Amino acid sequence: MLVLGIESSCDETGAALVEAGAVGVPRLLADALHSQIEMHQAYGGVVPELASRDHIRRVLPLTEQVLQASGRRLDEVDVVAYTRGPGLAGALLVGAGVACALGAALDKPVLGVHHLEGHLLSPFLSADPPQFPFVALLVSGGHTQLMRVDGVGRYELLGETIDDAAGEAFDKSAKLLGLGYPGGPALSRLAQQGSGTAFKLPRPLLHSGNLDFSFAGLKTAVMTQAKKLGDELEARKADLAASTQAAIVDVLVKKSLAALEVTGLQRIVVAGGVGANSLLREQLNAACAKRSVRVHYPELQLCTDNGAMIAMAAAMRLQAGMQTASGVYAFDVKPRWPLAELSQTALS
Repeated sequence: MLVLGIESSCDETGAALVEAGAVGVPRLLADALHSQIEMHQAYGGVVPELASRDHIRRVLPLTEQVLQASGRRLDEVDVVAYTRGPGLAGALLVGAGVACALGAALDKPVLGVHHLEGHLLSPFLSADPPQFPFVALLVSGGHTQLMRVDGVGRYELLGETIDDAAGEAFDKSAKLLGLGYPGGPALSRLAQQGSGTAFKLPRPLLHSGNLDFSFAGLKTAVMTQAKKLGDELEARKADLAASTQAAIVDVLVKKSLAALEVTGLQRIVVAGGVGANSLLREQLNAACAKRSVRVHYPELQLCTDNGAMIAMAAAMRLQAGMQTASGVYAFDVKPRWPLAELSQTALS
């Protein structure tokens, strides 16, 4: 079974081709990705209308690139998968429209995929794929969640952010420091030149007794500290960036360890854009090694939004019998779609 995956939820356009058999982990044949970062930099953030228009320009050339790289033909594709949500409505509609048009033209079924399930299952694309069950830390610009994962479609929410996600904390703090867009990677790079203990910043909900997160207060603390520094800010910017990163990572690592303790599991998966953060990987690896816990990540290039994770999630759902692809080409999208709504039954 060949699954073509299309991703267009925000500011990356992705396409990928995955091959799945009756058993075993599906295999990535080829993927292609275009990032809109350069286009949005002038505006300091993602402009939804520009994002949608760029997806229209990129999605078919990327699909052709994937087919050429894999040595497969379009008429060999068995299922066309696309990101149904969550994400920007206009951007999602581009991917959904193209996928359903391709499906109709080829007389092949289509399947709408949950964007976060794509991230959740993306480590199965790596050279060291995990095994069920595991704890998953989904950590990105818009989401920070801890899940217990017992199998495809079998997800239990353990905790989530009650305000800003970790990625938002990175981005908003970076903006306060004048680091531009995208803020998270810029702050992480600057942090390498500073000290993570230079400023005492809060670790919200660290001792709350539950597995929820909160990062809005940290952003406020960074703003307050930046104002206190005044003219000294430029000279201390790297230290403030490093201290901010240290606070975010400290919370993510300790909450993840708490989730492992609560569930009694010995395996954790980290997925989402923030999962590429080197300090997070370093500290989580060290903490888990002391507890003989296995840690799995997607490959670095697959931490951001991409078509490979969409194709993989679709293939694994079909392979596990959790869902059937549809030959109906009328479509809708779900800009807001809680991952907890996914179940073992077919999605409506």
